[in-house]
Order: sequence, then structure tokens, then C-alpha cells
Amino acid sequence: MSRARSQQHPVASRRKAREWSQDELSVRAGVPRSSVSAIEAGRLTPSVTAALAVAQALECSVEELFGSGDKKTGADVAWAWEPLLDRDRYWEAEVGGCKWLYPVEALPGSAWAHDGFCREKVLHERGDWEPTQTLVLAGCDPAAGLLAAEYAAASGFRLLAFTRGGGVALELLQQGLVHVAALHRSTAEQPHRNEQTVREKLGGGHCLLRSADWVEGIALAAQDHTRSVSACARQVRQWAMREPGSAARECLDDLLGKPQASKHILLSHQAVVEAVRGGWAEAGVCVRLCAEEAGLRFLPVRTESLDLCFSAAMERDPRVQALIRLLRSRVYRRLIDELPGYDASHTGEMVTV
Repeated sequence: MSRARSQQHPVASRRKAREWSQDELSVRAGVPRSSVSAIEAGRLTPSVTAALAVAQALECSVEELFGSGDKKTGADVAWAWEPLLDRDRYWEAEVGGCKWLYPVEALPGSAWAHDGFCREKVLHERGDWEPTQTLVLAGCDPAAGLLAAEYAAASGFRLLAFTRGGGVALELLQQGLVHVAALHRSTAEQPHRNEQTVREKLGGGHCLLRSADWVEGIALAAQDHTRSVSACARQVRQWAMREPGSAARECLDDLLGKPQASKHILLSHQAVVEAVRGGWAEAGVCVRLCAEEAGLRFLPVRTESLDLCFSAAMERDPRVQALIRLLRSRVYRRLIDELPGYDASHTGEMVTV
């Protein structure tokens, strides 16, 4: 991730010249020891405040410690996925012992400040979050913003919840780019499909933590008086289509009796709702919460189980432990139960695949 260096970092050299340990420099500068270690290893370019504090403790200038020769570039670090622009803001997180940069995008209900930005392929870090303080989740739960807010308030950790369909989320988990992937293939008729999907795609050694059970169905314009799901399947000509591999797309294909082709692919429940509300689609499959909040009609199709999948090796990680505690708390389960179409009866339950 970081470029190789043929000599010690200036911070390490000056620290050792004073016969200080990393712990002692940490205390004198007022920055975490983990930050001192990461700076000396070249994994972290500190924020302006931290750089000034370290320079003051070592009685030298910031330029002497963090001059242009020590800048990280976009080629020296690992992006979880490629940024769209040459200048892009990013968040940082540690996953599987590696630090990844995540291009900033709109997250459900949250507005985390960026940890840095990339300009002319040079990274400039500004954030105060340690990479090990961030949990990264990929999934399509429209209530993920609520989860992120409650998680931060209860744990002091940060949750980045990227909107991705279940199939893509599992691929990101398999690649080691996220800690947690959300999927909702299990139904009342097939209650173990989430486990089967994880076993088929990822193999064993994973845990499934129940986030909620929810109702998925068809969103229709408020003035549409179609009375039944079967009538929708017969009459609707323009559907809002989710991406192949998502549970919502699978649900729609089952309703229509065969896979459908579409030039326009939508990547979230909220996008389906906006397509119907905007009038360029007659109907689409989404969860009840999105449809009702948009003022659309909703015809329920099936109840699904939304599970959070993570490696069993991560179960004792403090970030995952904090997530488990939150989902098992009475306060959070009550919040989930109050959302339209959500049921928290099994929230917090966990199985090992």
C-alpha cells in the first residue's frame, strides 16, 4: 500500500536520536501511539494538527518531518475502488489488516466528513478518525443511516454504510474490501437461503447477524388503483429494474415468470421509488419503508430476512462486537420495530455458516 522506503522516516530517526519510545512520543505529542507507528511506517500522513504536535515535540519544523519527499500519492495507497475524479475526497478504514481508501459518495442518512482528499495524485489527510475506528458495511438497507447514527452514539466507532446490492456486497466481502455485507434472500418459505448463499459464494467460516425482517413488494404511483400483485405482473409494461444478482431483481423475475432485460439499471430501493414517483416507470420492487415514505401505493409480495454477514474471524473485533451489542439492545430493536414494514422479533440473533 505504501511505497517502500530505503531509509527511516524522519519522525522515527528523530525519535530514536532522543532515545524515546513510540509511547513516549505519543504522550509528548498528544497523538495516539497507533498514529505514531503508522506515520513512521509510511501508512499515514497526519492531519495538520497532528503534524504540528509531532514537530513541536521533536523540536523541528513540519517540513523537516513531512516534506514533499514524504508525501503519499494515489499510486502508493490502495483504493477500495477507483475514484471517479482526479481530485476526490475519501474515507479511510482498516479491513483485514490493510488500510483502504474509499471515495466519498452519498451514504444513507449520514454525512461523515471526509478523512482527506486527493489532488493531482497526492493525498492530503485531514481527518481525526483512526482506520481501526471505522466499520465498513455494504448493503441496500434504506434504514442504514439510522443504524450508522445509533452505532456511532453507542460505540464511539464510525460506520460507513455503502449502498450496494446483496450480490455486489458479498463480492466486496470476499475481496476483503468491507467488514460486513448485507443480504436478504431468505423468505418465510425459504428461511435458510441467506445461509445457503453465503456457503455457495464464500464458503464456511462466516457469521450471519439478523438485522431485521422486512416486507418487500411492489411500489405503484399513488393514483394507480391496481388491486393485486398478479394484476401488476400482467398489466405493467415499464418496470423500474434493479441490478441482476439483487434480491429485489430476483423477486421481480419470479413475479414475471422469467428474467427481464432493461437498458436502465437501478442500484437501490430508493432509486426504484424515485423512478416510480418521477413517472418514467409504472412500478418497481422495493421495501415498504421506501414506498410509504415517498407517498406511493405498496402491494406486499413477501417477507424477507435481512442478515449482516462477516467473517467468523472478525467476531471478536471491537467494531463488530459493538455492532452485535447494538442490534441486541432493547432501544435499537424498538426503533427498528417502529419502521414501516420492519420486524425486530429476531434482530440480534446470530448463526455461524
